[in-house]
Amino acid sequence: MNPGVSDDYVRLTDLQDKQLDAKVGEKDAEKLREDAELIEGVYGKLDRNNYLQADVAPVFFGSALNNFGIQELLDTFIELAPVPQTRPTSLRDVDPNEKKFTGFIFKIHANLDPKHRDRIAFLRVCSGVFERNKPYTHVRLEKQMRFANPYTFLAQSKEVVDDAYPGDVVGLYDTGNFKIGDSLTEGEKLMFKGIPSFSPEIFKELVNLDPMKSKQLEKGIQQLTDEGLASLFTQDPGSRRFVGTVGELQFEVLQYRLEHEYNAKCRFEPRQIHKACWMSGEEDALREFMKFRMNNIAMDKDGQPVFLAETAYILRSMQENYPKITFHATSEFKV
Repeated sequence: MNPGVSDDYVRLTDLQDKQLDAKVGEKDAEKLREDAELIEGVYGKLDRNNYLQADVAPVFFGSALNNFGIQELLDTFIELAPVPQTRPTSLRDVDPNEKKFTGFIFKIHANLDPKHRDRIAFLRVCSGVFERNKPYTHVRLEKQMRFANPYTFLAQSKEVVDDAYPGDVVGLYDTGNFKIGDSLTEGEKLMFKGIPSFSPEIFKELVNLDPMKSKQLEKGIQQLTDEGLASLFTQDPGSRRFVGTVGELQFEVLQYRLEHEYNAKCRFEPRQIHKACWMSGEEDALREFMKFRMNNIAMDKDGQPVFLAETAYILRSMQENYPKITFHATSEFKV
């Protein structure tokens, strides 16, 4: 908390309360009443069911610096937040009340502590109880793993936890075993759905500015794209790297982090790519298409072929000319 801000507050049940005039002044109080009336008139009352269906999102007005509106935001979040839900997997739906543990990796962050070059995989518990030092099955790699120091985080602080329950998030130290979407279970070979890779909006080619730092650049771009910050596509021959994002700012973030966290300098050169499409269909048709359009085929981080269509017209033409192939805007079909 800002040391110059008091945590004392006055609770008002109505904006017409005269205490408001006394605390902020008549002019500011009247302006607040007018603004609040305008907002209520435009937006109406928030429907929790619409929020849970992701049709609407609440907007809060406040200031973290001045500790204004923060308590209201937290109270409303507690009121609106859903309880752990049933989640679909490749085998069945997982109920949060099941006794056996299941969970999935939804985020990865490299260099959370730059001094230690650590990498944290964030696990969401979906059912059962996650226990410290208990062995669990990494479904994709088909191997047993145990975690001696699972963490929970609160701002910059963290502490080791002995157990976690459905809805909890746990940070696991990772040496490169995890990818976003990976599942941990007590032995059942299921993979959670609903964490696809989406076709980016902007594509640029990664250019190495210092050949002596090639290994650092390779490690950096692999780890940063593992976080979900951007998508990485590799094209042979030449191992050309194409990076896709949803906005220009992400390229600036990537460039900064590659230089300051991995000591690797690079630049991003724009490329005329309309969309990256994953493909499925008959093997013969896929083989013929990939041979015919080899200059537009790249591999994603999971080794899956992707068609890099230069324009919307070319994509439509390929869809018409190759009816036995389905072009997907997300990777969800692979699950």
